[in-house]
Amino acid sequence: MALFVCLLFFFLASFTSACDRCVHRSKTAYFSNDSPLSSGACGYGPLALGFVDGHLAAGIPSLYKEGVHCGACYQIRCKDKKICSKTGTKVILIDQNVQSNRTDFILSKKAFSAMAQKGHQKNILRRGTLDIEYKRMPCEYKKQNLSVRIEESSQKPHHMALKFLFQGGQTDIVLVHLHPVNTGRTAFMTRRHGTAVWEIDTVPEAAVMFQIRVISGFDGMWINAERAVPADWKPGMIYDLGVQIDTIAKGQENCTKCDEGHW
Repeated sequence: MALFVCLLFFFLASFTSACDRCVHRSKTAYFSNDSPLSSGACGYGPLALGFVDGHLAAGIPSLYKEGVHCGACYQIRCKDKKICSKTGTKVILIDQNVQSNRTDFILSKKAFSAMAQKGHQKNILRRGTLDIEYKRMPCEYKKQNLSVRIEESSQKPHHMALKFLFQGGQTDIVLVHLHPVNTGRTAFMTRRHGTAVWEIDTVPEAAVMFQIRVISGFDGMWINAERAVPADWKPGMIYDLGVQIDTIAKGQENCTKCDEGHW
C-alpha cells in the first residue's frame, strides 16, 4: 500500500509539473520588508535571504504544491513596456502566498524593483501591484553543489531533519533514501508536510549517503550523492553532497502555450 501511494504521488507530481515552463499570466505584489520571507513556509529561515541575491517569492498554493516546489526558480517580468524591462528577474520560491487570490506571487522588494527598466525602480514600487508573465526556469548554481543543512531539531540517534539547498535544474524532490556507509539497511525519509524539510526518526550511526528521486516534467530519475554526510554530523551544519542537478523538463504536451526561449 505504501509503495502504491508513493507511485501515485510520483505520477501526479510529474503530471502537474509537466507545463512548468509554459508562460502564465497573473499579477504580483511585494513585501515592504523581508521579515515575512525570512520565516517563510518552506522553512529555510534567515538563510533564504541569501538565495539568488535576495530575489525571493511567495507563491499561491497551486505553485507552492504543499512544499514540493520549495526552491523552484521562476522568471517574472511585468507587462508595462514604459517602465518594465524585457527580461524581468529570476526569483526563488521560499514561501506560500495565502494573502491574496488576485496575485500569483508576492515578491521581495528587491525582486519587484528588479523588473524595472533602468531609472524606473521607484515608479514600479509606487504601483504596488503589476500585471506579469512568468514561467518556471532551471535554477543555476555554477559554483555550488547540492547540499543538505541539518536542522537544529535533529538529535542523534532519535531524529534527523534536514533541508536540501542549492538544488539545480528544473526538478522536484519526491523521495529520499539514506544508505549507511558499509553497514545497515536503507532507510526512508519523509517530507514534513508543507515544507522543504525531510526527516527520519531512526538515525543510522554510520556516515550516510543520499539517494534522491527527482521528477522533471514527465521524467523521473535517481540522483546519487557522491559525498557522505559524516557519522558525527551536527545540527546547523551544511554538508556538500558532491553532485548537482541540471535536468530540465521536456514534457509540454498539456500546455496551451509555451515559450521556451530566453526573455
